[in-house]
Amino acid sequence: MEKTAGEWKEKQVIKYHSSPDQITLSEEVKLAAIVAGLNIRLRSADMPFSMQEHAVRLARSFIDSSSSRRPNLTLLARSIKKEFDRCYGLAWHCVAGKSFGSFVTHSPGGFVYFSVDSYSFLLFKTEVHLISDDPRC
Repeated sequence: MEKTAGEWKEKQVIKYHSSPDQITLSEEVKLAAIVAGLNIRLRSADMPFSMQEHAVRLARSFIDSSSSRRPNLTLLARSIKKEFDRCYGLAWHCVAGKSFGSFVTHSPGGFVYFSVDSYSFLLFKTEVHLISDDPRC
């Protein structure tokens, strides 16, 4: 509302899409092309596209580099977790397997669930709280 000449008039505000929205759409299309090319299926995500791409490329490369017919999923999950700890800060967790259920609480922007071939991956970040020596806490 805007007051002009003693009268209140409704002011129309038009919002135009800015270039960040276009970049986001472009990143989304790029990620979709990458996962399709790598035989990966994104199930759910609350994570920036660049981090999702990093996670799926890591998983694909670890599976492809496995010398055995069946990759060691424990080692694979640990490797992804350590890489994300190194790149994006501590408190990342990774679950890898053929069949599992989960219910997790994650930090905003720190969750992705995807499948590579017949293996599923859950990668998420939790909040870190410092432990106090104060017995009242």
